[in-house]
Amino acid sequence: IFSQLLRGLTNVGGLILYSAILLKVSPWIVVLLLVLTVGNYFIIRRNTVWSHQNKDNWVPIERKLNYIKNKVSDWGMAKDIRLYDMVPWLKSIADASLAHRIIWWKKCEKHGLVLDSFSALIAFFRDGIAYYVLLSKVLSGDLLFSKFVFYFSLIGQYSIWLMDIFYVYNALHATSLDINDYREFLNMPDRFNRVEGAPLPEKAPRITCKNVSYRYPGSDKDTLKSLNFSVEPGEKIAIVGLNGAGKTTLVKLLSGLYLPTQGTITVGERSIGEYCIYAYYSMLSAVFQDILFLPVSITKNIALKEEKDINYDKVEQALSLSGMRKKVENLPQKAETVVMKSIVDGAVDLSGGEKQKLALARALYQNGKIMILDEPTAALDPIAENEMYQKYFTLTQISTSIFISHRLSSTRFCDRILFLENGKIVEEGSHSYLMSLNGKYARLYEMQSQYYKELRGKDK
Repeated sequence: IFSQLLRGLTNVGGLILYSAILLKVSPWIVVLLLVLTVGNYFIIRRNTVWSHQNKDNWVPIERKLNYIKNKVSDWGMAKDIRLYDMVPWLKSIADASLAHRIIWWKKCEKHGLVLDSFSALIAFFRDGIAYYVLLSKVLSGDLLFSKFVFYFSLIGQYSIWLMDIFYVYNALHATSLDINDYREFLNMPDRFNRVEGAPLPEKAPRITCKNVSYRYPGSDKDTLKSLNFSVEPGEKIAIVGLNGAGKTTLVKLLSGLYLPTQGTITVGERSIGEYCIYAYYSMLSAVFQDILFLPVSITKNIALKEEKDINYDKVEQALSLSGMRKKVENLPQKAETVVMKSIVDGAVDLSGGEKQKLALARALYQNGKIMILDEPTAALDPIAENEMYQKYFTLTQISTSIFISHRLSSTRFCDRILFLENGKIVEEGSHSYLMSLNGKYARLYEMQSQYYKELRGKDK
């Protein structure tokens, strides 16, 4: 914005000077140049507005293309891409998305070509009429030929100054449209309590969901529908179900990242909204599906604190319990090894499974009163996942724990299992109880068990 304004002020200064000179020749030349340039500007502005109004047609496509580009260039994903032969599948998605994006590129170019043609035509008439006036004055003897050459070049430069002013204004308008998303974000009402709130529970709290529903903005139906359940202090529950059942949405609500569309979530004796949201986050040890790390040492990535505040004994314990101890011991600088070698020379990159173990170590270090794990072991094989959960259950005896796993074999160790379907709890109970019901959970468990038995038979 600053550079655009500076450029605009320069153009205005030049325009004032040139206008004073051209007025001596003919005021009509100045009027003509101003009027036709204003008309030209509105044509250019129309193209800018059209592009902004239609950006929702291609922005999602570009996001998908960028997502694929980031994944295929991520060294941590290379093993999975090769192992599951994902190249043809990723290529087919990229090709289809690119073809769709090219359609909109062509539409934009065609729309811009039509408007640019009108703009060029107006510019032709604008300069042509101005030059005609000068030639008429030369032929009638009112203007010397030497001055004609001077004014001829002056009109050309004047048109450039004038048009550039409108280009700058148009650029400022386009910039304003581009930052509208940020304006809307900043103007969103803040529904979270960011000041001092209710005191936090001293021990693992009881969590209660009462008539909790959630609908994503723009959706015509609820993702979660009138959920009612409680998690007792220190209890370990699993949330399972097919993709799209609402498991991750429920976890985000329990984490305080989303607020229910309807109903209330009580933690301890108060709703989440009564706590300062930052204080509430301090009670959580969470591992979500998307795992991010900083280009610092493994120790700092676990503790997320400055060196003087790190409890190194807790770091060692978290590494051991998460299953990362052996990997870290084989690194050049042990736990002080820096991760993300794409940013730091001499750093290391971790595999998908190792990243999940490191994220779990981070959660174990936090040792919050509420433990939330959303598919924290998706990149691990079933045996490694089972071993990790055994360690996790041992460590978190005093935490209220909630986790999601697509492998139902891991849910056997939980006190209770909630089976979600279409945003509702359709089955609830311990593993043995749900198996005795022979319902949806039991059928899904048997399907997965059969799958692993078949794989085991093939391995033999």
